[in-house]
Amino acid sequence: MTDDHYFADRPKVASKRQQVTLTLPDLRFELTTDRGVFSAKGVDPGSKYLLLEAPTPPATTTSALDIGCGYGPIALTMANRLPDAAVWAVDVNDRALDLCRHNATELGLEGVRVARPEEVPADVRFDLIWSNPPIRIGKPALHELLETWLNRLHPTGRAVLVVQKHLGSDSLQKWLTATGWPTERLSSRAGYRLLDVRARDQGSGP
Repeated sequence: MTDDHYFADRPKVASKRQQVTLTLPDLRFELTTDRGVFSAKGVDPGSKYLLLEAPTPPATTTSALDIGCGYGPIALTMANRLPDAAVWAVDVNDRALDLCRHNATELGLEGVRVARPEEVPADVRFDLIWSNPPIRIGKPALHELLETWLNRLHPTGRAVLVVQKHLGSDSLQKWLTATGWPTERLSSRAGYRLLDVRARDQGSGP
């Protein structure tokens, strides 16, 4: 598989760019992908499910985040739907970041800010997070990743996560709620769960 190590900083597999199409009711994007990034051969069904079924973002959204942006289908869709918002697209994979930056430029989406995690200013807070999180990095690393970013939600903010059932969506939902982020299942389809995560109450959590 060409995306076995999509969460590596610098994929070792040789580059071979290609084009894929993202089609949604409100948009059609031609996106450049490459070997060594997540779902390089086409937008994965989990991400597309999120983009089709996530609640419409409030028009008042000013700052949004995609955790593990890959080549950008989630972040770019948010930027298209929220033209006045700053949309942060975060990943550790340098090749993915280059692709996301390229795709944002090609689509004229000036609100997209592509960055490694450590490049996001510490004072930035988010009204909205949409993510197909990198479950395969392992539970401890995933929990640390989610804690880092969910702690940066505004008090009225929310996150929508898509997770496969067989990769632990139900146990993740329980962990999130127990750790202080009230989490509900919005819907379920084809083995995926769409989770609605609310900001942690001040002073709650372990």
